Amino acid sequence: MEQTPVQKLARILWMMAIAAFACNIVVLFFVPGLAMMKGLTGLTPYENPLELPARFLVVFALCWSPEYWAFSEEPYAAVLALFLLFCGVCTAVILWQGKRVLDTILKGNPFVMDNAKSMKRAAVCCFLISGAALLRLIWGFAYYRSVAPILTYNALFVPVFLMAGLLCMVMSALFRQAAGLKAENDLTI
Repeated sequence: MEQTPVQKLARILWMMAIAAFACNIVVLFFVPGLAMMKGLTGLTPYENPLELPARFLVVFALCWSPEYWAFSEEPYAAVLALFLLFCGVCTAVILWQGKRVLDTILKGNPFVMDNAKSMKRAAVCCFLISGAALLRLIWGFAYYRSVAPILTYNALFVPVFLMAGLLCMVMSALFRQAAGLKAENDLTI
């Protein structure tokens, strides 16, 4: 059976979702190191730039030690790392739920209750990211004692992921309604 244009597009999106999911998982390992790198790798122009790769490896190895998470000299790095790890895990869940929806489209049966559940899980993750961004924004106001955090990406994450969560909830309701209509239609035949 030949694939429809929608299924061909779904195949491309499925491959992109898998690639993005794999990259997300790989990058999650490096998040703590990237968050604390500012303080540990600060090379001056007079130092040997060939030392930089070795410093990167040391930073990435040390960032997963319990001591890294216990020190309070640089609370910004710890808060950033926790926020990015949390958002990265939520993003991985969102990508996986998207892959599950695309799997049903590729099978030619998109109107199933599993798609409604997948979209609802994605919506919950979007709301969690929005809430985490709001908490980090509030933390930034308290930490810096300024309104400067309103100019960061966290301020943008709050409404963007809130709207994405609402969109996923609408899609979940549509899939649920379509699955119900399909089940009712199948019973009448």
